[in-house]
Amino acid sequence: MRIFTMILTLFLITGCMNDTAEDKTIYVAAASDLYHALTEMGEEFAAETSINIEFTFGSTGLLTQQIKEGAPFDLFAAAHEMYIEELLNSDSVLADSKEYYAIGRIVLMGSDEEGSLKEKLLSSNIRTITIANPEHAPYGKAAKEALQSLGIWEEVEHKIVYAENIRQAYQYVESGNADVGIVALALVTGTQYPYEVIDEEYHQPILQALGIPSQTEKEEMSKQFVQFIVGPRGQAILKEYGFDIP
Repeated sequence: MRIFTMILTLFLITGCMNDTAEDKTIYVAAASDLYHALTEMGEEFAAETSINIEFTFGSTGLLTQQIKEGAPFDLFAAAHEMYIEELLNSDSVLADSKEYYAIGRIVLMGSDEEGSLKEKLLSSNIRTITIANPEHAPYGKAAKEALQSLGIWEEVEHKIVYAENIRQAYQYVESGNADVGIVALALVTGTQYPYEVIDEEYHQPILQALGIPSQTEKEEMSKQFVQFIVGPRGQAILKEYGFDIP
């Protein structure tokens, strides 16, 4: 009987601890370009507040659709403001929760050849170019716009390998499954890979915004993390990873 009582007590204590941990956790959907920056922010924020962050990184378009369908996220950091606007129009994020937090930049990753950006991309040494799918990934859309602005989209289209999101495009180059990629500056900053920043005049600005999904039950904790992201420390971390500040 005593052993049973001890086991029951331990079970109840463990259950309470798990409930407490769950109560102090927010679930954040985020664009893949934010993988390094937000992971670092999440660790610092948790250390300061004891609020844990669980991230789901993916393409902005697909995450937007999941949130429309009621996915249980407490915060959404999109790679482009248009997706937050889309969610506002469908009442899927709180009306007053939109915040701009960064401007993204794209780079050509993986080529150390001499010559202009156009010459590198047209080189016979580059057989495959990976970009995120422009249908649902803002960085992929910017990559396609850049190639069109350079006047070489038709010439290189047969080389294009589409990735599900920008981090997967980075991984295709990293693993050797693509010769080069047009990826987020934030993903190559601090790595050993050669890259060339693509002039922002070649594509529409990647103005990034976030919002708090309407179904969250943790609005206040989400707002705390938002203030960290748009505050001095969060903005400093974003700058370290190559983001411009809006």
